[in-house]
Amino acid sequence: MSGYLKENRDKNGKTISFRIGTPRGKDENGKYLYEFRTVKTDSIRTARKELLKLQSDIDKGTYVKPGKDNLSQYLTRWLSDIVKPNLSPRTHELYSYISEKHIIPAIGNILLSEVKPQHLQHLYAEKSKSGLSARTVQLIHITLHKALKNAVKTGLLIRNVAEAVDAPKIQRHEMKTMNEDDLQKFLSAAKDTEYYDLFYKLLFTGLRRSEALALRWQDVDLILCTISVTRSIQQLHNVPVEERLSFKQPKTQKSRRLIALTPSTAILLREHLEARKRILKSLNPNLDTEKDFDQSELIFCRYDGSPLRPDSVTHAWMKLARRCELPEIHTHSARHTHASLLLKQGVHPKIVQERLGHSGIAITLDLYSHVAPGMQAAAANKFDEIALPTASKLDQELDELMK
Repeated sequence: MSGYLKENRDKNGKTISFRIGTPRGKDENGKYLYEFRTVKTDSIRTARKELLKLQSDIDKGTYVKPGKDNLSQYLTRWLSDIVKPNLSPRTHELYSYISEKHIIPAIGNILLSEVKPQHLQHLYAEKSKSGLSARTVQLIHITLHKALKNAVKTGLLIRNVAEAVDAPKIQRHEMKTMNEDDLQKFLSAAKDTEYYDLFYKLLFTGLRRSEALALRWQDVDLILCTISVTRSIQQLHNVPVEERLSFKQPKTQKSRRLIALTPSTAILLREHLEARKRILKSLNPNLDTEKDFDQSELIFCRYDGSPLRPDSVTHAWMKLARRCELPEIHTHSARHTHASLLLKQGVHPKIVQERLGHSGIAITLDLYSHVAPGMQAAAANKFDEIALPTASKLDQELDELMK
């Protein structure tokens, strides 16, 4: 197949680019149709390679005609047409922030078809040098990868160049948890706050903050002492005030789960319910709180029944943690504390996984590997007791004699 190659020069006679073209079929009159491209190079060898590649892509049917949109225009369209209608509002807000704050100002003017792996690698390196956290740089990579993947799917690109770039690695920090004394100290201090019942619930169930704040009375069985987790609350920021709080379904089937309550947690919830009924009765003396109580009301809410804001809960938690000299204990630490204490008591990791709503037991074991040494030592001692009962009995007798 013949090709077309023409040299382009500037006013000084210097080669600045080449115009290449090759037939891509015929029209209804049998006349050849050409596909043309401009290759920005002063090397005729490079231009010929691009011409051969163009011919090869057309022959294989893998050629994608370069569009005129730059990366900024494409990302804006992807966010509005793909992300917003198909993903959660929180995810749309996150991808929009990453795109507008970090990607578009840096490489948004590059044509979508001309984005190269080196552009992304340089972007990640510059963001890391500027002091941006590894997690945020990784989010930049995730956003670009998903956006360019959609461009390939819709025929705008041949390949996803983000796949040729190494994603930034995150160093996992050691998780902070409370021990038994810390937990008692924290709860004792929390008794003077309006959040005591909520904080108690987080520590004694392992619920995520978003899950606990979305619970309704209809989700609780105070007779069987169980909680049904069916949704979570999310808080947005760059939207009108009336749209900032919303509820959503769990991401995975494992997140939708039934959790057994400890006896003390069940008692606390019964007392919490009675206190809420007294408040409703004070607002409406004619209300029969036994017959007319709305089971769809949130368990943890404001005086008027409106949702608590997750950010406000976190702020109150951190303020209390600092007062208790536990500054590195965050709301999510309640979840880690719950799991760690259960594992230390010998509860099977599968049960812990189910309570936390992890998608697989491997996640639970990986997150709480710091508990493993103590569990292994206990298991080793237990094996001796099982396999060598006579020796264990002798040890006990010797201990008695030594007293």
